[in-house]
Amino acid sequence: MPKQFDRRMVIGAGAASAIAACTTLDRKPLSQDKHNNTPPMGRLYIDGLSFLRGDNHEFEQSGLGAAIIDASKVTEITLPDGSKGWIRTFDACNESIDAVRASTETAYPMAFVANKGSDINTDDGVAVFLQFQSCEPIEDKLDRIGYFHGKGLRILQLTHHHNNLFAGGALEAVQSGLTPLGRDGVSEMNKWNIIPDVSHASEPTTLDVAKLTTSPFILSHGACRSIVDHPRCASDAMIRAVAGSGGVMGVFMMSFWLTTDPAPNVGHYVAQLRHLANIGGIDATAISNDFPMSGKQAVKKLNNDNAEGVKQYHAWWQSLDNRGVPGFNKLPEHVVIPSLNNVHRMRLIEHALEADAFFSARDIDKIMGENWRRVLTDVLG
Repeated sequence: MPKQFDRRMVIGAGAASAIAACTTLDRKPLSQDKHNNTPPMGRLYIDGLSFLRGDNHEFEQSGLGAAIIDASKVTEITLPDGSKGWIRTFDACNESIDAVRASTETAYPMAFVANKGSDINTDDGVAVFLQFQSCEPIEDKLDRIGYFHGKGLRILQLTHHHNNLFAGGALEAVQSGLTPLGRDGVSEMNKWNIIPDVSHASEPTTLDVAKLTTSPFILSHGACRSIVDHPRCASDAMIRAVAGSGGVMGVFMMSFWLTTDPAPNVGHYVAQLRHLANIGGIDATAISNDFPMSGKQAVKKLNNDNAEGVKQYHAWWQSLDNRGVPGFNKLPEHVVIPSLNNVHRMRLIEHALEADAFFSARDIDKIMGENWRRVLTDVLG
């Protein structure tokens, strides 16, 4: 039965002041009407990766019609060299996917777990597509891919930063691609209509997936290596591979991978989208987050003081430098774009794109959500 709730958009003074800070151009007033989960002026907003954390009203404030949500649970471990690492076990993720599903009926009644792309913009609310950020919970048991599909999993990331049984990660001193198990895993994902995700993967892994997959694959959250030369960022070859499959890449909010300038701003974010569109085409260009919907909480509590907030990454950054991973020889200076570190980021990005002559109105429709809807519908139905 469809969930019933008030669909009126709540746009407070905080959103208005943030929009004013983003652009000085005159704009039509933002409509308060929100039909079928579309934001003001009728555009569909879709977030390529977020988390179910915070208040249920954040769905309403965000204007989202859909979002890819990480349903995995991470356990922090200490690696043999003393550095920090993370692992996603079967037991932890089996419990967490059930918990995320349950929360859409309790803590987040404005959301529902979607099975198909065609579920977007229905009267049920914000369509949530469940993702795991690694194949680690699968271990060497490929039948678990079908098992998790039965629990609502629709996107599966090959690896998270490091090598695993399936694939080579981006943050390794020596890069490698898909393993034999990973090749069989991609075929199994195709069989179950689960979208392969190459975020955090190495370039060899991404190019291997492009050769094997029979359906579009995605890079749900990342940035462009031509702008920031770092292995966590996607090379132009990776961007073309994703686009060539009919897939989509979402540019995320992790500012130390968006710009090397000391003061990140919305212009740096738009530059990433522009490069992605130039290389992969407008149909492969989209928005992602990689923070909770209302932003990076630890930095918000510091009033978006990047110099202080980024320090939480320094020990991890240095540990990777010690392991000889390229790109970590200089500590980052920031982690968020302050004006986008809030629940209204999609609206702010839309306004920034409208102020950029590079993008047409139809381009902006695609970037804000239509590209995500297309690939989710192409693969999931």
